[in-house]
Amino acid sequence: MIPVRDGVHLQTVILTPVDAKEPLPILLERTPYGVPDHAPAEVPARWKELMADGYIFVLQNLRGRFKSEGVFNLTSQVNLKDPKATSETTDAYDTIDWLVKNVKGNNGKVGIFGVSYDGLTAALTLLQPHPALKAVSEQASPVDQWMNDDDHRYGALRESYDFEYAVMEQASKTENTLFKFEIYDTYEWYLNLGPLSNINGKYLHGSIPYWNLSVEHPDYDDFWKSEAWVRQLHASTVPNLNVAGFWDQEDPWGPWQIFRHAEEHDPDHTNFMVAGPWFHGQWQRPEAKSIGLIPYGGHDTAKEFRENLQAPFFRYYLHGKGEKPQWQATTFESGSNTWKTYAVWPPKEAVATKLYLHTDGTLSFAVPGETKGAAGYREYVSDPANPVPYRTRPISPTYPAGDWRTWEVADQRFVDHRPDVLTFVSQPLDHDLTVTGPLAAKLFASTSGTDSDFVVKLIDVFPQDAQKNEWNPEEGPKPGQYAQSLNGYELPIAMEVRRGRYLKSFEHATPLEANKPIEWDVSLRDHDHVFLKGHRIMVQIQSTWFPIIDRNPQKFVPSIYEAVASDYVPATQRVYCSGTTASYIELPVIK
Repeated sequence: MIPVRDGVHLQTVILTPVDAKEPLPILLERTPYGVPDHAPAEVPARWKELMADGYIFVLQNLRGRFKSEGVFNLTSQVNLKDPKATSETTDAYDTIDWLVKNVKGNNGKVGIFGVSYDGLTAALTLLQPHPALKAVSEQASPVDQWMNDDDHRYGALRESYDFEYAVMEQASKTENTLFKFEIYDTYEWYLNLGPLSNINGKYLHGSIPYWNLSVEHPDYDDFWKSEAWVRQLHASTVPNLNVAGFWDQEDPWGPWQIFRHAEEHDPDHTNFMVAGPWFHGQWQRPEAKSIGLIPYGGHDTAKEFRENLQAPFFRYYLHGKGEKPQWQATTFESGSNTWKTYAVWPPKEAVATKLYLHTDGTLSFAVPGETKGAAGYREYVSDPANPVPYRTRPISPTYPAGDWRTWEVADQRFVDHRPDVLTFVSQPLDHDLTVTGPLAAKLFASTSGTDSDFVVKLIDVFPQDAQKNEWNPEEGPKPGQYAQSLNGYELPIAMEVRRGRYLKSFEHATPLEANKPIEWDVSLRDHDHVFLKGHRIMVQIQSTWFPIIDRNPQKFVPSIYEAVASDYVPATQRVYCSGTTASYIELPVIK
């Protein structure tokens, strides 16, 4: 029970190798999810490649979780100006100070790492690192819960995740609590729920503090800005191996923001970025040879990451052995299924290239001209009463597992026929097209309502003969086998949503002018992918993505958390594709 500055004691487990022949560095993990009550019977996958070098492993419950004293506030706030304020930053500092002074056989060097919330607690040490902290590997850490990652996407609420996670972490101090759905298909449950106000009105009754805070702060106000701890990071303070998954369904954005903020002042080049074709934390699983149906070309990317990147990083900075990384970014490039290293990220040779949406439903690099005598747009009706599901129904609860981990690589054919989803597709490519760096969409769009969402999905369409059938042609496929194929597969590469009320200002929501085409800038994050020869590129556009994103009423209200059922109305959406209002995707193309 390690004491910290305000007298609180934190439950901590220390595992020291019995055959250590010399002082060893400490590797710390700090978690809200519980620590083991005995030494593990089997070595966890995340430790296997590290154990050969020798470490004292330390695991600690955050304050207010399980046997740790204090109150767990589910917060990222750090106030370094108040010497009496405590946070995950100060708790980590005090813990490291205690460890190096009290744990026998340590060499005075400490590293910290972890994924997701454990990645956040690692990342928060960057704001005030203890002198003994020599290496950090934040992996899938959130940084700004209103702007992106777990809880929102530029102010659009990630309804199912935010609600279910808040319940899991705050319904009980001593366990992770799963919300009990009385309807099997959670899509149906959330639709029957109605307006967001019914979550407290019918179920939580104000019992979950984090959900209450979300309700009280719909806009990007001082509360959310104080939660956005990365706004205080402007230099590489400790060598840091940032790790991100291109298909991370929870925290795909945060590591890139930490990387970019630390890059503001990095004279010693100690700020590194690793990204791969992974779902949330997949790189720390026993193996990662595929994601869903998408293979990695014979690579076990989890083992390769831990063996060739993570272990050497800690070996160099904590043991003083090996070499400092000579690259700034290392990625596993999807499509080509190859590891790539880059001296700088994004690579300077990437050329911003516009891929245009055309009114006939095609995509091409040709600039669309003015349409004479014909509409220069495509349109659809978005109805909040019949929202587009974000994955195939029935939709399982977010936790435990289900299809949650791999939904971002799910075949998008399940929606591309809907009348409220616009589809644009290119001709088969006559050469490989490599896109490396940040992707973006610029839409010119309008709505007949006074608020709206637009969701943009960039998709890699596989050829119809991408793989051979594995069944006897005379017997045919076994039940369900026909769908387990990459033939014609529509693989999402990047997907994002923007909410109209926040186009002008994140701090102050404003209504849209009905039927007026305006620019929608949609960031699609960083990627490294090859659209192979013979594949096609597809873009899907829609205005609901349910229940991962809450339904926009499409009628402006001061707060969607306070909307009533009658506020939810259908709206006609138009995407413009000609002349000065030509919508496009911007791709960083490597020639």
